[in-house]
Amino acid sequence: MHVSEVNQNVPIRVSVIDDDPMICQAMSLILTDYSSGRIHVVSTSTDGASAVERARDEHPDVVLMDIAMPGMDGIKSTRAMRALARPPHVLMLTSLSPSNTVERAVEAGAEGFISKTDAPEDIIRRVLGVCLGNPQFNAASQRQLIGDLSSQRPRSRRDEARAMLDALPEREREAVILAAEGYTNAEIAARMFISERTAKAHLSSASDKLSMGRVQMARLVERADLPARL
Repeated sequence: MHVSEVNQNVPIRVSVIDDDPMICQAMSLILTDYSSGRIHVVSTSTDGASAVERARDEHPDVVLMDIAMPGMDGIKSTRAMRALARPPHVLMLTSLSPSNTVERAVEAGAEGFISKTDAPEDIIRRVLGVCLGNPQFNAASQRQLIGDLSSQRPRSRRDEARAMLDALPEREREAVILAAEGYTNAEIAARMFISERTAKAHLSSASDKLSMGRVQMARLVERADLPARL
């Protein structure tokens, strides 16, 4: 059910997927008893593979998807759900949030998270909200997503720095790294078995390509965090 299809007179069709039948039953009761007829649970499943097949036939508007399941887990199942001809909205159903789960779920197509311990009113609100096109992230999933992105930033900056250095010709790259380690031009020349003039030329050429001075290039090497040389 997309934004234009939300209709107070037509119940939102929801499927619940969790490998614990008790969770499926509890969520079904919450969705039915607290929604004042606005939600209809069309099915429950205890494994991802069968849930995807049922969704292909039942066309639920929203799927509540457990993450940790044997066989096809919730991330893979979400990706498969979102690839259907009539893809449902997917809200991940969680009790714990292992590292990187939020980011991986979003990449697979999930539009929000519901905790199994959320108040019934919050669960109903998130199901209704996602049908209006509003992402539904609870406080825990928001914190984790921000944490995951923050931890990735240093890796992204490192990879960017490495790519910039790798784009240099091999000898220029070697000269830049030696300069960053504090060697003088004469020492760089001696270690590379070249003339000091050639060492200067390598550094000058690298500086032009990178649009950086010697200090900036040293910081670039530091940011690249290159493996120790033998």
